[in-house]
Amino acid sequence: MSNDKKSKVSDKASEIARNIWLAGLGAYGKAFDEAQKGEEQSGRNRDRATSRLFQDLVEKGSELEGDARETLEEIRDTHTSAVEARIRKVRENFNLSKFTRDNDVTELKARIDELTATVESLTAAVAKLTPVKKAAAKKAPAKKAAPKKAPAKNTLAKKKRK
Repeated sequence: MSNDKKSKVSDKASEIARNIWLAGLGAYGKAFDEAQKGEEQSGRNRDRATSRLFQDLVEKGSELEGDARETLEEIRDTHTSAVEARIRKVRENFNLSKFTRDNDVTELKARIDELTATVESLTAAVAKLTPVKKAAAKKAPAKKAAPKKAPAKNTLAKKKRK
């Protein structure tokens, strides 16, 4: 969820909480005013009227508190489920489910271990097959062969006679 949306949800929850607080203060103020009026109007019955008014306010406050809690839970559940659905969708799109990732990592580690063992055995086999070459002693450069001599003239003459 973006910061903007989080901020809006937070602001809405704060506004609801503030309204509940103000309603409670208003109820207290109204109860106080009514109690003062009742006290002035009825001399003897004031304790009973004040007590009844107080009980009515407590009942009304309890109802409002329950409604406010339900509303807050609905808002939280709606936004939470929407966020969870988005996260689930992103994970599905990128195949990022935690279970799959854990299994894939385990399989990859096993495959890497297997390949490492294969490479080590092949390296050992190649080392056994390849003899270690000793540095060859430097030989003196070969002498150039003497140029061939032309055959003697007599030899050619003899060949012609035949």
